[in-house]
Amino acid sequence: MHLNIHPIKTPVVFSLLLTVMLTVGCGGSQRQEQVTDTVVDDYGRTVVVPAHPQRVVSLSPAVTEIMYALGAQDILVGRTDFCEYPPEAQSIPSIGGISNLNIESILSLNPDLVISGSMVGKKITDQMDAMGTPMVCVIEKPRFEALYDNIRAIGRLVGKETEADSLNATLRRKATSLGEARTSAASCYYVVGFGPSGNFTAGGNTFINDIIRMAGGRNIAEGVEGWSYSLEALMKENPDYIIVRREDSAAFCDMKPYNTLRAVRDGHVIGIVSGTFDLQVPRNIDAILYLRQRFKQ
Repeated sequence: MHLNIHPIKTPVVFSLLLTVMLTVGCGGSQRQEQVTDTVVDDYGRTVVVPAHPQRVVSLSPAVTEIMYALGAQDILVGRTDFCEYPPEAQSIPSIGGISNLNIESILSLNPDLVISGSMVGKKITDQMDAMGTPMVCVIEKPRFEALYDNIRAIGRLVGKETEADSLNATLRRKATSLGEARTSAASCYYVVGFGPSGNFTAGGNTFINDIIRMAGGRNIAEGVEGWSYSLEALMKENPDYIIVRREDSAAFCDMKPYNTLRAVRDGHVIGIVSGTFDLQVPRNIDAILYLRQRFKQ
């Protein structure tokens, strides 16, 4: 069993202010192509970044997936071990893990921009800045709607603003086409972590909670902030459905006392593809549709 906890931090408005550089040539004042942008990232840090980056390292599976969705993979020169989607991303050199970032490995790729996510702390981003490599943090945020903001922010960082607007428009159409979910009495519990190390789930202040609601379910942990959830509360609520990563499904169903839950006994354990549900990415729309279909069974 492994435990993946994605902390949600208080979002800071991500804004991009265009800086146009002017120089004076032999013949007088001459306007040159913009060379830098000034970014205020999700940690509130002001960072000067290249307007047209050519070598980007992603330290977030969500950032990597969005870059591919925007067609910006040609400038992606580095990723983490956890950046596995789309499968083509696995051909990009990896700098290793996220919690134990190797700054030397990042710098060896000679990036002109590094984009990080929720699992990279402000201390690391400041260290990268001090070494002369701009690093911008785009974190996962509590509300589903923030997905569109993150796509827009990453699009502007990598020079794909038009593509970002187009992708957002497509995703919004898909979300609208799903319509409002019928009110469902189906109670749900999402398994983030389980076993002797404790029980962890997505509380009401997460985009995951929004996905469950949009799919027509009711998150039994919606009244909880954060990720920790007691075993006693889980057994008492005894939800109709369990949502768990597919690779963890068998272990969860076989372990006591989880194997006595109604959802396990009734065959209502929904194994979901990693990344579609626990990352704030375009595939969240697929997760909503998939859950709706399963809730009807």
